[in-house]
Amino acid sequence: MTGPIQIIPVHGIGEVVPADDLPTIIHIALKEQDISLIDGDVVVVTQKIVSKAEGRMVDPTTVEPSHMAHMAAAQGHKDAHHYEIVLRESRRVVRMDRRVLITETHHGLICANAGVDESNVGSERLVTLLPVDPDRSASRLRDALCERSNATVAVIISDTFGRPWREGQVNVAIGVAGIDPLADYAGQPDTHGYMMQASNIAVADEMASAAELVMGKVDAVPVAIIRGYNYTPTNASAQKLIRSPERDLFR
Repeated sequence: MTGPIQIIPVHGIGEVVPADDLPTIIHIALKEQDISLIDGDVVVVTQKIVSKAEGRMVDPTTVEPSHMAHMAAAQGHKDAHHYEIVLRESRRVVRMDRRVLITETHHGLICANAGVDESNVGSERLVTLLPVDPDRSASRLRDALCERSNATVAVIISDTFGRPWREGQVNVAIGVAGIDPLADYAGQPDTHGYMMQASNIAVADEMASAAELVMGKVDAVPVAIIRGYNYTPTNASAQKLIRSPERDLFR
């Protein structure tokens, strides 16, 4: 059973630049807020600061656009240099329509522009790319935070995705460490004794979205703590959240 849940914003992170020690930055910000991590906390961190710390930033003007990038630019919102970066970060193009490019990243994520983002970068020229391995990034961050806090916590790396059939964007988990991203209720009885067959809840996505409520897009709060949720500790990967091609009815 899960009782009340707290969502705690972590202020004072500041501008993150390549090679920054992100665990130390977060640890210092927590101390300045007089917050101590405790066993069972889930630390949600936006992809943007992880990518910045890992140096996953590119100046679009330094890449040579391909013919396909020029074609995309003729139909889309960005220039050919931007789309060239998107294409290089993509495994395949899912759809381009109404000036929007939807791709599958090399991680298997389906999102707009392969997660290439020019917002909140701190430069008019640079764009950020998704971490090469978000699960590995989450694992390294978790190990460091556990060591510094002497507490067993989980880490979720979040990013903002659009949703088919629904307006608005939500934050989802693209990397996890120390937490099972899914809570599978199949085979368990509901309150009326009916055996549930297909109830598999994406709890990591739900926590990523919940954390966004205190982060905001313009409030410069890239880290939040979710406290009180009774999750399942595990070494599972966020890849569990990606539906396999053979089970994907829309592929």
